[in-house]
Amino acid sequence: MEHTVRVDGHYELWAEDIGASDTSAVLLVMGANASAMGWPEAFVGRLAARHRVIRYDHRDTGRSTRAFAEHPYALRDLAQDAVTVLDALDIDRAHVVGMSMGGTLAQLLLLDHPDRLLSATLFATSALGAGLTDPTGVGQPELPGPDPRLLQLWSHLADPRSPEEELEWRVEHWRILHGNAMPFDPDEFRRLEERAAAHAGTMTNPAAHALADQSGLDRGGELAGVTAPVLVVEAPEDPVNPPPHAQHLAAAIGSARLCAVPGLGHALPDAALNPLADVILEHIAAADQQEHAG
Repeated sequence: MEHTVRVDGHYELWAEDIGASDTSAVLLVMGANASAMGWPEAFVGRLAARHRVIRYDHRDTGRSTRAFAEHPYALRDLAQDAVTVLDALDIDRAHVVGMSMGGTLAQLLLLDHPDRLLSATLFATSALGAGLTDPTGVGQPELPGPDPRLLQLWSHLADPRSPEEELEWRVEHWRILHGNAMPFDPDEFRRLEERAAAHAGTMTNPAAHALADQSGLDRGGELAGVTAPVLVVEAPEDPVNPPPHAQHLAAAIGSARLCAVPGLGHALPDAALNPLADVILEHIAAADQQEHAG
């Protein structure tokens, strides 16, 4: 079932609700400049076979309002959007799964709205105040920065391109994000981007999230107080948040458990979907059992 969720006076978000309503809810929070279509259908289907799954388009992606130039916002506002989506769908508490920037937003939810989370799963991300959320830009000596090839590519994120050029740019982006452990299939990611463009009705990438205010994210010191069940999934091939970012994040959160999906990078290829879904479903089942026992 599709929904339109108004989050403020200027923005409406597209959301989709899949699976049985009498099961625990799972909210999928995607990364920067990516719509809900970034979650592959096979992955969503694995989760929806056991849970009520909600995915949604961030502001300035997919079918949600695109108005950053006229009405700019901060990245932290996107965390509040997630809460508003839950409110609109009458969901009191949910398991939150966050990838990349979605993992950043899930950390903000753990700090500011712990009563709304049954659990959190974070992957392909870094701790608040580290990595791309480090407001100083200096980083920590033990935490490496993104692959230089990505930094070069990102410097052209908002360059004007034809639809065909934009598609090829995105496939090349995925090639680097994917990592080297698993075979990269360019056609697989070309189909993913074509599907995302069909969903949005445009191939234009406004790069709004790269321009959004990043203040208020330097809160890594607060993570030690988190008590909700948290799973940090290490993506060993992640070129954005390379090891030991996942270990650092898990250590920063008092309640976190760390596991790894071998070969996983900063992408969701077909070969990684079942192993990733397996560890998430196991984590959610344990959290549900803990919730019912309590």
